[in-house]
Amino acid sequence: MTVEPFNSLRDIVPGVSRETFDRLKQFQALFERWSSTINLVAGSTREELWSRHILDSAQLFPLGRLSKRWLDIGSGGGFPGLVLGFLLADQPEARIDLVESNLKKSAFLRTVVGQFLLPARINSMRVESFVPAEMPDIVTARALASLPDLLGMTERWISNGATGLFPKGRDYRRELEDSAHHWRFDLIEHASKTDSQGMILEISNLRRR
Repeated sequence: MTVEPFNSLRDIVPGVSRETFDRLKQFQALFERWSSTINLVAGSTREELWSRHILDSAQLFPLGRLSKRWLDIGSGGGFPGLVLGFLLADQPEARIDLVESNLKKSAFLRTVVGQFLLPARINSMRVESFVPAEMPDIVTARALASLPDLLGMTERWISNGATGLFPKGRDYRRELEDSAHHWRFDLIEHASKTDSQGMILEISNLRRR
């Protein structure tokens, strides 16, 4: 194992432990085994799993590092939810809920959570049906829906004090413009560390126009 992947993670999450890195590499190997039978991510991105999915997910963590209650909707193959679970394992009393309606993907998520004893709970249902036990501090979603639709899905949390962290690609400006027709919100834009054209949108104080 070379040191370069560890440095790439440390650049994204300063202070991350070697143990967490080792666990993420083990997760990568498990993911690749499952991907041979279940379509967990687009096949064209599988060769770039570390940079395209794991590091891209990890960069959300420093933006809400002190938060204890996380919620990831439309978790799919575990990005960003599982990656955040690995990083939250070092945070006392922190945990994350993952919501995924696809049963095969949910089975994979549960396998990872059980094998690595992550502070995560898998909820096999549609987002509309999910009721968290506690109000989340941070809500995440990656490659799930356009921003206007995401705001509708997450309104009940972000309008009540939670913060949304949504990675977006080069069309994020258009999505912001479309959202402005129906929503008001506070916005901080964070340049993506893994995509030169990407942005992480930090959204809070959401309300309808």
